[in-house]
Amino acid sequence: MATVQEKIALMHAKKEHIQQGGGQKRIDKQHSQGKMTARERIEKLFDENTFVELDMFMKHRCTNFGQDQKDLPGEGVITGYGTVDGRLVYAFAQDFTVEGGSLGEKHAHKIWKVMDLSMKMGAPCIGINDSGGARIQEAVDALSGYAGIFYRNTAASGVVPQISVIMGPCAGGAVYSPAITDFIYMVKNTSQMFITGPAVIKSVTAEEVTAEALGGAMTHNSVSGVAHFAAENEDDCIQQIRYLLSFLPSNNMDDAPIVETGDDPSRMDESLNSVIPDNPNAPYDMKDVIRSIVDNGEFYEVHKYFATNIITCFARFDGRSVGIIANQPNVMAGCLDVNASDKSARFIRFCDAFNIPLVNLVDVPGFLPGVGQEHTGIIRHGAKMLYAYSEATV
Repeated sequence: MATVQEKIALMHAKKEHIQQGGGQKRIDKQHSQGKMTARERIEKLFDENTFVELDMFMKHRCTNFGQDQKDLPGEGVITGYGTVDGRLVYAFAQDFTVEGGSLGEKHAHKIWKVMDLSMKMGAPCIGINDSGGARIQEAVDALSGYAGIFYRNTAASGVVPQISVIMGPCAGGAVYSPAITDFIYMVKNTSQMFITGPAVIKSVTAEEVTAEALGGAMTHNSVSGVAHFAAENEDDCIQQIRYLLSFLPSNNMDDAPIVETGDDPSRMDESLNSVIPDNPNAPYDMKDVIRSIVDNGEFYEVHKYFATNIITCFARFDGRSVGIIANQPNVMAGCLDVNASDKSARFIRFCDAFNIPLVNLVDVPGFLPGVGQEHTGIIRHGAKMLYAYSEATV
């Protein structure tokens, strides 16, 4: 019979093994691609020494295709909770060094638990995705795992903020969970999102495209509008996430944090008298106006590179969070089109769900005329924006 000391030593040894993930060789490979490991990302995201890991010793029960011979530390995902700037946050980080971060049944169950807890506690949930997709050896169990994640994403929508971070290749089912969440971050050159990769596209439609051009950070930030934020590297990405959280309440019953900005709410700005040109056809930069009126000229743009004829951003007035929607006369004279309507409708609905007041800066000639716009359904998309405004209670 092992003594208590021996059992404790065994537990420490197991923990140590799990903390090594897929082993040093795979960790080095991850680093060589400019990526951190799942553990390093979690440590960077949370305040120092606040992260509490859950279900560290979880094991899979798959016996097909020799899976029972495989040791997968932590089931390929790290889950738990901690604080960010002193506020409770839940998170999971897929570990690419273990079986390519692929999602199996127990991997999914760990994620389900963290999502359930974030709803129960009314705290934001952050998902760091770095995965090869479903673990095909687990077949329908893996698909059921994804279904449970989609279901929880949907139930949590508008209740707690959900942030998805793409930090590797995400394909197939793995891209739909982020798409249901509120905000998607992507890292330039190391993260991709697509339903089918370049090889499948080539075999089906004969189109040749690189992974980066098909689904890289700037493609999704500027062309498709799937992602909301682009980061230069993983450090920058995690700093941006912490910054975004500072504008958001923990849940839809809470207020956003009030920040002492030291900016006098009754200050005057003479430059506003002359910011709009005398010639109605001359453009000006609406961001100058935003800088002038918000606390310390500081704002955080959502969808910065997409539909740039409209600006959506978070800022503060007298320390309180607001969402700003502003036409941008510098781009297409600030006309509204299909993409601008979608972008603003989604932003309005987010702010409405989380009781963030909306400030509108209006200088708009109307909807963009053109055959292309009519045929892409400007009426349908424009109506989304009108609907979101009409429905909003903030």
